[in-house]
Amino acid sequence: MWTKVTLSKVTLTKPVAFFALAALTLTAQTVDRTKPPETPPIPSYKLPPISTVTLANGLTVILIQDARFPLVTARLNFPAGSKFDPKELPGLSEAVATLLIEGTKTRTSRQISEEADAIGGSLNGSSGPDSLTVAGSALSENLAKLMSLMADVAINASFPAGEVDLEKRNRVQNLMSERSQPSFLAQEKFAQAVYGTSPYAHIGPTMESIQKLDVAALAGFRDTYLIPNNATLIVLGRMPAREEVMKAITERFGSWQRKDAPVSPKVDPPAPKRQIVLVDRPGSVQADIHVGRLAPTRLTSEFFPMTVGNNILGGGVSSRMFTDIRERDGFAYDAHSEYATSRDAASFAAVTEVRNEVIEPALKEVLEEMDRMANQPVTKEELANVKNYMSGLYLLRLETQEGVANQLNGMRTLGLPENYLETYVTRVRSVEPDQIQAAAKKYISSGQAAIVVVGDASKIGDALKKFGDVSVVKAQ
Repeated sequence: MWTKVTLSKVTLTKPVAFFALAALTLTAQTVDRTKPPETPPIPSYKLPPISTVTLANGLTVILIQDARFPLVTARLNFPAGSKFDPKELPGLSEAVATLLIEGTKTRTSRQISEEADAIGGSLNGSSGPDSLTVAGSALSENLAKLMSLMADVAINASFPAGEVDLEKRNRVQNLMSERSQPSFLAQEKFAQAVYGTSPYAHIGPTMESIQKLDVAALAGFRDTYLIPNNATLIVLGRMPAREEVMKAITERFGSWQRKDAPVSPKVDPPAPKRQIVLVDRPGSVQADIHVGRLAPTRLTSEFFPMTVGNNILGGGVSSRMFTDIRERDGFAYDAHSEYATSRDAASFAAVTEVRNEVIEPALKEVLEEMDRMANQPVTKEELANVKNYMSGLYLLRLETQEGVANQLNGMRTLGLPENYLETYVTRVRSVEPDQIQAAAKKYISSGQAAIVVVGDASKIGDALKKFGDVSVVKAQ
């Protein structure tokens, strides 16, 4: 029989009382609450087995079996991003990606949407600097139907005139909204300052290019870049046997005609130099600041020291810029740094938005923070905390099919090695202070950095002149 014991006036059965007493004993032990608990070892990611097949027409197919959920996630990737836009039509790749799912030779926009819903999934197109991607998902039992939809929009998009006109009207409104934001103007001018006239210099369409957009331009871009021998199809999820999957893919993509693959445009940005550009926006009560320059791409040995250093400088609420510029000095609501990598080039920027009256001390503080990264090694505590943060966040992103598919898609876009995902944590945790300092001297120090500020020139112009010669341009 169970016997009763009394503990602090609470009647418990004997087994429960035993564990309660044990807990009290543990609680009574001395705990040093001045030190955070040690982070346990963070494991590396282990990618499920990959099967790669190339169809006769040149389409590369990558299959990854993931039986955790009854879902499939797919990405159809083309090297056809905004850097491939004609000079007279910036934003063309973006428009093609948006309009692919708005009608084909046999399906209307509504039918595409309803079929995607019916298979328990989604379908959309997107474009970045280097690639255009058709992304889809569905319940596992509807894998073949998902492949039918993705093949149809990639091969047979018809760009109905009504949908094109609607997209043009919507994009004009969106662009007007974007251009009303000083942060967008700063990003735009910073890209131009860093990348010059190279293909990475534009970050979106212009009002003129939107008006020029027509069915012929859209179809021409599709016919040039959306071809099987310029594409990779990634399928991840709970799938039937490989033979059955390949049959479903081949039946839908196998008749796609290959063509001569397009040549990637040359990316030749100008050498970094100190320049100060003030985008005059009369009436602004704050100044948006971007300070930075060209940086190493992911394929270089400097990438991991650079990305760890970027996180220490301005990667979150515990970073130097946030704690010093925002928390200590109260200059800004936000202060951070950005390290954006594309396939052929990359950029680093320290970013903040400050009140007009503190533009001088705030910009001085930004430059000093950048130079401190180059002149002093990071502390052991900073380095350990950022390594844990980056490693943990990276593994969390790979917990879902969507996350894994996006990472694999990014690998194809950037030309990364096949073991990139599995070695990421190890390479982050292997970064040493001297490597960060060496990268910071080359890419983070302020000496050759471009300074772009958006604000009211009549209010902040004189303060900026204390940092060097200032070129003033009008906000458009």
